Amino acid sequence: MKLFTERGFNGCSVQDITEAAVVPKGSFYNHFKSKEALAAEIVTEYGKGSTDRSILNNPEVPALTRLKRHFAALNEYFSRCNDGCLVGKFMAEVSDETPLIREMLLSVLNVWGEQISAAIAEGQEQGTIRTDLKADDLAAFLIDSYEGAILRTRVEKSPKALKYFVKVVFSSIIV
Repeated sequence: MKLFTERGFNGCSVQDITEAAVVPKGSFYNHFKSKEALAAEIVTEYGKGSTDRSILNNPEVPALTRLKRHFAALNEYFSRCNDGCLVGKFMAEVSDETPLIREMLLSVLNVWGEQISAAIAEGQEQGTIRTDLKADDLAAFLIDSYEGAILRTRVEKSPKALKYFVKVVFSSIIV
């Protein structure tokens, strides 16, 4: 995963991967049909929890607070991680030639979106989150905006975009 996070999908060869793992190329192909199959597997594992999303599902915490804590935890993680987000990197590289990766990315984004949407819907019921927009639409906007902020942090070599995201989202977008 480290090589893909540092270099992206297209920046890694099977040779690079096997050298980093200190395994023969033949061993790689015994476990994975292709580099794309490995990348899809990594996306699946990454989506299970590069950061803790359990806060989004905690009914004992008000929904708006859960969302704030979730994005604060993400900001903490990505402020320390100079290589950005593996999902975002792969999204920038996905093409018609990598359908397996595209499917896994969609799956990860859908699960994350469902979790955020559920918290937003609860917040709407609690009266702390605006109701003029659908929870699913707000969730999609948050994810798309956040992934864009992560990309910008890579360009600027600064977490400013992540801080702006939180400031704007929680002062005017969802409240």
